[in-house]
Amino acid sequence: MPSLEDVRRAAAGLQGRIHRTPMLGSTALDEIFGGRLTLKAELFQKTGSFKVRGLLHKTLQLTPEERERGVITVSAGNAAGALAWAARDAGVPATVVMAKTAVPAKIDAARAYGAQVELVEGDLIAAYESIRDERKLTGVHPFDDLDVITGHGSLGLELLADSPDIDTVLVPVGGGGLISGVALAVKLLKPTIRVIGIEPETADVVSRSLEAGSAQKLPTAKSVADGLAAPVCGTHNFAIIQQYVDQVVRVSEAALIEATRLVMSRTKLALEPAAAAPFAALLEGKIELHGLTAAVVSGGNLDVAKLNL
Repeated sequence: MPSLEDVRRAAAGLQGRIHRTPMLGSTALDEIFGGRLTLKAELFQKTGSFKVRGLLHKTLQLTPEERERGVITVSAGNAAGALAWAARDAGVPATVVMAKTAVPAKIDAARAYGAQVELVEGDLIAAYESIRDERKLTGVHPFDDLDVITGHGSLGLELLADSPDIDTVLVPVGGGGLISGVALAVKLLKPTIRVIGIEPETADVVSRSLEAGSAQKLPTAKSVADGLAAPVCGTHNFAIIQQYVDQVVRVSEAALIEATRLVMSRTKLALEPAAAAPFAALLEGKIELHGLTAAVVSGGNLDVAKLNL
């Protein structure tokens, strides 16, 4: 289990390399949901999502031999872009494995940051492992890695530094990378804070893992919130979630779409559906607001081609 000092060390290494994203208020959302909300606008982060925190920290920890071999990851999109950017920043060759059906803008972003993109059909994990082993690349798991987790924990440190009176944190959940890092940081600093995760009903691997008592794998995982459609819960992530996360709730696809439209309309933030998960839970009445609640707006890499403008 990483320590608070591990998270602080990661945050110190990231300082000056990534953005310190703002905390934003919205009177309109406060009135709609009947409480006090503050939004951690991580969609303004480098590469457009929180992912760069953990993946840059991981890249900075590589040995000279690992750097020389080059890195590889598997991703729906945001981790691909983040690793590509982080590797370019560190002068390390990067390969990313993505589905052929991934959001085109996310594929283009990974290529623009200098990564070699391998588009595959079928089992992404199997393809990733095959390419990694064949080319002798250094594997970087997009979420089930302690360095990635402590890097994401830097977001939790910022939350409490900027808004120390936060009572609850709402975090979108995919494979568990973001919520495990945030929960670790905020719970070690302020044990009374509530940490609540939100995941799609159609990609609910973390909820199923908590119900089973161990990290699980889904046969399929698909959602309009592609950034949350992880088919597996990381084992490191699960251990931290089990210890530090108070609750994980499921939301419908319809609520994710409605929440995305609502937040874009009322705040003018161009968030992707994954980042709208906290607001989807509020729309469906899965969460009640008490005190000051921080919602992590995790990314803004939406598929603009699908916007009905």
